[in-house]
Order: sequence, then structure tokens, then C-alpha cells
Amino acid sequence: MISAKDVKRLREMTGVGMMECKRALEEAGGDFEAAVEILRKKGQKVAAKRAEREAKEGVIVARVSEDGKRGVLVEVNSETDFVARNEDFRAFANEVADVILKEAPADLDALMGLKLADGRTVQDALHDLTAKIGEKIAIRRFVVLDSEDGHVVAYIHPGDRLGVLVEVKGEGDLETVGRDVAMQVAAMNPLAVRREEVPQEVVEKELEIAREAARNEGKPEHIIDRIAQGRLEKFFRENVLLEQDFVKDSSMTVGEMLKKHGVEVVRFVRFALGE
Repeated sequence: MISAKDVKRLREMTGVGMMECKRALEEAGGDFEAAVEILRKKGQKVAAKRAEREAKEGVIVARVSEDGKRGVLVEVNSETDFVARNEDFRAFANEVADVILKEAPADLDALMGLKLADGRTVQDALHDLTAKIGEKIAIRRFVVLDSEDGHVVAYIHPGDRLGVLVEVKGEGDLETVGRDVAMQVAAMNPLAVRREEVPQEVVEKELEIAREAARNEGKPEHIIDRIAQGRLEKFFRENVLLEQDFVKDSSMTVGEMLKKHGVEVVRFVRFALGE
């Protein structure tokens, strides 16, 4: 006889519906652990069926340690926006962010083997959620920022589809200024903090585009390089964080704002959903 207590316990552990739990217990002859395995295998089967499906919806979740020395961003995907708003899906994404903050795994494979608060591995919890929801769920990517002599600040844009981590240091109000910078990064999507950090291949590509545009405009060949350099300067002003106009006060650049507050930006990471 399958007890309601066992069905309830199995449901709480796996998140699968009551009838599915009852059927698994019946198939396992009342053996609780065997029933868990049956449900997990079913979850794996669902995941395998869905493996080729695209999961481009979902959420970006951020966490920062209490001392501000570590921050994480993680992107967890679903197939539909409906599931991305699902309470169980969001709870799973938050649990994953918590375990990344605590353990700082080296990569996705290492993350999958870590245990959540309820004792399940991330991989098992992912399979359980897939079985319950019935569509592909995936942890696409994550990043861990550790700061030795600074402070990490996180910003999640309303809607949870865009997230930023910024590492700042200095004598000023790191939390407030860091959040302003994170919002700047979210809004303006800079390529780098400083122009020296823009990849050389990007610089060369921009110069070539500018030269070609100048030729198409009929400019004399002997001034084309000078025109291209001028357009590259404009490119830097638009795409380098410190040179961008500060979105909250366009009378100054981000670099000028930071200098005013005695804060330095070390680095940033920006995740946009499905990017």
C-alpha cells in the first residue's frame, strides 16, 4: 500500500506532481529511493527529448557576498517566457546562484556536481525540474568575480533579462557609485573599461570601415587615414566605459564622475539573456 505520506515526501523532494509520484512509488513497489531514481530517469528522458529545442528565455540572477568581495551572475534558460516566470523555475535559478556564490565552481561541469541545500546535485535538480515543467531547462553560463582590494556591485535590470557585475575600488562610496556604473553598463553596453582594453582586431576593423566610408564619400586618399582616426575617436567615446557620457548627468563622462567620487572601475561583466 502506497502511503499519502510517502507520496507527499517524494513530491517535496522532486517537485513532480502527486500522481506522477504515486505512479513512481507503485512502479518501485513502495521503495522510496527506487521511486526517486524512476522520476529522475524520466526527467533525463524529458531532457533528452528536449535537448534539440532552443531555450532562449529565462532569467539572469546575481549574488554578492555580504563583504562585497565576491559577486556572481548566472543565466538559466527555459524555452518559453511563461516558464521563465514560473515560481519553481525562479526558485531553482536562485538556488543555483546561491551555490555558485558559496562554492565558486570552475565550470559548468563542476557546477552540475555541487549539492543544493536539499542534498540533490544541481544536475538532479535540473532533471527533476525538467520532468515537472516538461520543457528544456538549461544553465547556460555563469561568472564569478572575486575582488582582493575592492568591492563587487551587482545590478539586475527590471525583468531579470539583463545583469551586470562591476568591481570598483577607492575611497569613495563604492556601493552607490558602483551601482551607477553598473546601470551605465546595462544601458550603454560598453566594450571595455579603457580604450587600451578594446581588442586590437576590433580597432582594426573600425579603422577599415571608416577608411572605406571615407573613400565612398569621395575624400582624397591623403586624408583618409586622418578621417579614419577621427572616427575611431568617436567610436571610443561611444564604446569605452570611461569615455562615455554619464547617463545620469551627460555634462560629464563616466571617467570624470569616477574621479569626482574617488572611485576606480577595475572590470565589469554584462549578461544579456540569450546573447
